[in-house]
Amino acid sequence: MRWGVASVSSQVEGLPQWLTRILAPNAGPMTLDGTNTWVLAAPDSPDAVVIDPGPEDTGHLASIAEHRPLSAILITHGHHDHVEGAETLSRMLGGVPILAADPKHGDPLPARARLAGLDVATIRTPGHTGDSVCFSVTDGRTPGIFTGDTILGRGTTVVAWPDGDLGAYLTSLATLTAYKMAMFPGHGPVRDDCAELAETYLAHRRQRLDQVRAAMAAGAETPEQIVDVVYPDVDPGVRFAAEWSARAQLDFLRRESQAAPEQLDPL
Repeated sequence: MRWGVASVSSQVEGLPQWLTRILAPNAGPMTLDGTNTWVLAAPDSPDAVVIDPGPEDTGHLASIAEHRPLSAILITHGHHDHVEGAETLSRMLGGVPILAADPKHGDPLPARARLAGLDVATIRTPGHTGDSVCFSVTDGRTPGIFTGDTILGRGTTVVAWPDGDLGAYLTSLATLTAYKMAMFPGHGPVRDDCAELAETYLAHRRQRLDQVRAAMAAGAETPEQIVDVVYPDVDPGVRFAAEWSARAQLDFLRRESQAAPEQLDPL
């Protein structure tokens, strides 16, 4: 999730041959053009898997179901614009398993699995939410990583406090700097290099933290005051999301300042 168009199934230019995007009809200020639902299948595979079925929209779910047989539904995180339609889609397909990090949304995700003729690895990337994961996928020749909302194709994502945690998010971004491969986000366009964008996100977050520190030094104490100073031009419609991030920043900095100093060696 970032801070009435018909579903579109498209083989986006530049996608590997094992991947199809289906764009959900939920465009908005927090979802950009809509949720990217991804259908994965090696060319010789008898089945496919789907990542993030998106909202409870009849037309969108029908577009996904056209790619049957589907053997699994994978979830990057539990926000409604990614997971809302999962149970309905599963029923449409005769009980296809839903796999998610949060047991509220499905069965446990395997660390590694062979799915639809592809090697799929689950990467824990908490921060945007506590249950956020990414999926590294390859057919043995063309790798890619599915980042959900941890990194978007355009703009920056929200640390959705209190479930989201900025310290965890910074660690997750550092992890993703190792993935020098095409990135398929939950919203926005495909990007060529996940690692490069993760570095950009890290730099942006550090800059924001410096701005928050400066605002606090000038007297800002509340999330609302931080937003007034650090995000002065935020659209009123997404101010709540900026306040989530501000709460996460304040929480991170207060924990940082309260960290116990290392004990001195008594010798």
